[in-house]
Amino acid sequence: MAFDLNKIRNQFPALHQRHVFLDNPGGTQAAKNCLDRILDYLIECNANHGCAFRTSRDSDELIAKSRAAVADFLGAARPEEIFFGQNMTSLTFQISRSLARRLNPGDEVIVTRLDHDANITPWTLAAEEHGCKVHWTNFHPEDGTLDIEDLKKALERKPRLVAVGYASNSLGTINPVARIIQMAHQAGALVFIDAVHYAPHGLIDVRRLGCDFLACSAYKFFGPHLGILYGRSDLLEELFAYKVRPSPNSLPWKFETGTQNHEGIAGLFGTLEYLEWLGTHYGKEFSGDLSPNCQGRALHLKQAMAAIRDYEFGLSRAMLKVLKEIHGLQIFGQTNGDHLAERVPTFSFRLDKCSPREVAAKLDEEGIYVWDGNYYALEVTKALNLEDKGGMVRAGAVHYNTLEEIERFGKALARIARN
Repeated sequence: MAFDLNKIRNQFPALHQRHVFLDNPGGTQAAKNCLDRILDYLIECNANHGCAFRTSRDSDELIAKSRAAVADFLGAARPEEIFFGQNMTSLTFQISRSLARRLNPGDEVIVTRLDHDANITPWTLAAEEHGCKVHWTNFHPEDGTLDIEDLKKALERKPRLVAVGYASNSLGTINPVARIIQMAHQAGALVFIDAVHYAPHGLIDVRRLGCDFLACSAYKFFGPHLGILYGRSDLLEELFAYKVRPSPNSLPWKFETGTQNHEGIAGLFGTLEYLEWLGTHYGKEFSGDLSPNCQGRALHLKQAMAAIRDYEFGLSRAMLKVLKEIHGLQIFGQTNGDHLAERVPTFSFRLDKCSPREVAAKLDEEGIYVWDGNYYALEVTKALNLEDKGGMVRAGAVHYNTLEEIERFGKALARIARN
């Protein structure tokens, strides 16, 4: 069943503006369900955790519902394997500090040059503090794919941890994470997956992947500013948590010290209600490709992400077409139309005549929003020799974008290239 883009776009109040939002890799627009849940929370049950009065009980119940919905969204075995925080970066620093207590001088960790720095610096700092060695896995500059042979060589050294992204927020590359996890586990390493950039684009199943930890951010998949971390319950039970003394030692509160962003967690529940609606209406044809044991909300969420992935192939083809037609434009990353399954519709490029900031500013004048710079994927722009040249322009589509918007973006970019 084809998407009814009018119905879908009506679920996003911000889209009533005439702007073309292609800044999605930096943060998507929020679904109406999300906004309604935030407002309702602040009016009806705005209270702190764990008290006897009604609004506190109602708040705790809603947070528990949201946690269970996230577990379904990510395929976790238990809601207690999900905990919330300020953002993915803060959560990664938090869990890296706990994991670092298990490291010894001389141990090794692996990071990649394709990753956002939030999945690099927490691990390199932990390694530095504990006398460990960091191995950097490179990527192929010609197509933006991770150098798997380089990773294999690093795994021969039996590292303790591998940190890798599900998809590159800079080049759009989807890494073969299931294969990487299997390889890393065979080498005896734990695996931390940064799924921030992949989460709005495709189905995530942590149990099928077999990862040990996985992080994402709700504001990247149509929700509020909120970080989410999944961890295997057996590992979380073992790990030392940096927390205040009165906080419980049980999961998930062991890793949620301090007052959380309750209204944001309520908004996240609304976001997942939206995705459940989408999967119910537009994802049934994909149910045969999913696990036979998947049912109810978990099935609908997976159907939603399968439907989104299918629709976004068309956006990727359209984006690739308009970019390739512009004289003096260089695309970075995978540009082969036969390999769209290896990327999400996030494209970074440069124009000969203008700096990335100039391109972004000129597109803004036409109501088209894109990013420029390094997007915190510092190692990518360094490897491409672009860090001291203003980085790249990044345009990223999601499922509420239309082919007409891609066409409008292409025409505006062509005018910039000509002038």
